Amino acid sequence: MAVRSVLALPAAAQIAARSAATTTGLTAARLEGTTAAALTLAGVVVGGLALGRRTGSRRNRAVMALAAAVVGLAMGVVNLAAADGGPGTGNGVIGGGAAVVLGLVGTALGGLALNRARRTG
Repeated sequence: MAVRSVLALPAAAQIAARSAATTTGLTAARLEGTTAAALTLAGVVVGGLALGRRTGSRRNRAVMALAAAVVGLAMGVVNLAAADGGPGTGNGVIGGGAAVVLGLVGTALGGLALNRARRTG
């Protein structure tokens, strides 16, 4: 019986350390990462709409897509640079990573739409 309790102590310490490292709830960094990801997602959607529409204010949509994507991309990069832990630590790493990827896609879509708007007039 005493051997089992001695062997169980290191396992319990590992479980406690793992649960202490995982943060639940909304932290300020998670909110920043989520906001950046949502902003870049909006840039992707608006950029896709600007590319798909033949009429209307394509140039305005393209500029809005570029602005949203670049600002969200910058927020995501800053969030990732300031994070001192990985996923699950409350630093918003997942949202920051998503913002970087979506920001690149939104910038490309906005740039293509702006280029098309300049050519068609």
